Amino acid sequence: MWTSDPESEYYIKEPQSRYTVMEDRDEYVAENIFWVPKEARWKYLQGRAKQPEIGQIIDNAMLAIERENPVLKGVLSKDYARPTLNKQRLGQLIDLIGTIGLGDKESRTKDILGRVYEYFLGRFAEAEGKRGGQFYTPRSVVELLVRMLEPYRGRIYDPCCGSGGMFVQSEKFVEAHGGKRFDLAIYGQESNPTTWRLCKMNLAIRGIEGNIGPHNSDSFLNDLHPDLKADFILANPPFNMKAWGGEQLAEDVRWVYGQPPKNNANYAWVQHMIHHLAPDGRAGFVLANGSMSTTFSGEGDIRKGIIESDLVDCMVALPGQLFYTTQIPVCLWFVDRNKASGDERDRRGETLFIDARQMGELIDRVHRELSEDELAKIANIYHAWRTGDDGYEDEPGFCKSATHEEIRTHDYVLTPGRYVGLGNLDYDDEPFEEKMERLTDQLATQMNESARLNEEIKNNLERLGY
Repeated sequence: MWTSDPESEYYIKEPQSRYTVMEDRDEYVAENIFWVPKEARWKYLQGRAKQPEIGQIIDNAMLAIERENPVLKGVLSKDYARPTLNKQRLGQLIDLIGTIGLGDKESRTKDILGRVYEYFLGRFAEAEGKRGGQFYTPRSVVELLVRMLEPYRGRIYDPCCGSGGMFVQSEKFVEAHGGKRFDLAIYGQESNPTTWRLCKMNLAIRGIEGNIGPHNSDSFLNDLHPDLKADFILANPPFNMKAWGGEQLAEDVRWVYGQPPKNNANYAWVQHMIHHLAPDGRAGFVLANGSMSTTFSGEGDIRKGIIESDLVDCMVALPGQLFYTTQIPVCLWFVDRNKASGDERDRRGETLFIDARQMGELIDRVHRELSEDELAKIANIYHAWRTGDDGYEDEPGFCKSATHEEIRTHDYVLTPGRYVGLGNLDYDDEPFEEKMERLTDQLATQMNESARLNEEIKNNLERLGY
């Protein structure tokens, strides 16, 4: 954008002309850059931090931002003038934030505001623990999904988009590879109202246009994009979601491979995403490890149908401690509607299995991250297998290309450890925590069914006069 740096292509020599251009809102809009009116800028707020009406000044700033940026209408919080908020402390907080430096000249040329926003999202998720994970997927997991899917251009969709991390990383990927952000058309949906607002702000401050609906909404019960057929789908659905409204969606058009169980939404999410894929579309999403092997309440039959339809392209087992919501390992599913596209090797009847459970390094006592080299290794193996260009070879203990016949011999279990070889590892297909949760759910279901049958028998006996 326009600058006082003489070496920049946006440099304007005359100070008055430079000021005129830099205060022209249309110039910012043309470059798809977030516009902040004067009364909402930090310098203006900081200069009034000691005033007793600072709360109202901030509320007015929020209103001004929404007025100038319609995409944020009704999104920003505007209750800083409430009597219960200590205005002296609020002013002190503004002064404190004003002392934070934004790095050197090189750092300031990057997406510094977006990076700060992402940092605070991550720290908030860490502090909130399980609750915080509902809107935040760890950066390394998002980056791995994006590197493997390579969403260069087309329609990209996330049915449970949280704070929008999948979209942000996809835009970064496109720009890093010489494309333009407008090459992607973004569609999303989020049920939590607070998280929906976080996503709107996250996209807006980065100048990313996205259709995430006019309000928060449930993707199962109120699909805001019913006719969408996406080229790419990236998602991190809530793990083992129980109350998802399945009892209201019997015989839904999305359940091509079977009715998902009413107390676990994993296979509802899988089928929802398959339903929204274009004929040549691809999806990458995170699921609980139990999804790879469960046979509870028809889930095994659903998985069998998806495999026999030749949709499962790749399965990746991840290490534990990557997420703030759970310490257990999770997995990545990659689904491809057309394994014989013109730009890739014909992979019909094949699925790649990658076991990355031994990867990652601890960044603190309870959280792990995948390194740059590990991300590159996983993504490169997948692309070598997918394209056939770089001489892919199976690597015992890490990756294996398996045929559908091999998968059938394993009763349609998709756990990578079954295929890549485990050496001396003691592997359990299903982590203890998930197994206990599943068994508890099964027991509760059986007890409820038993109670229902007993009540039915009792009523029948009463009608017979007993």
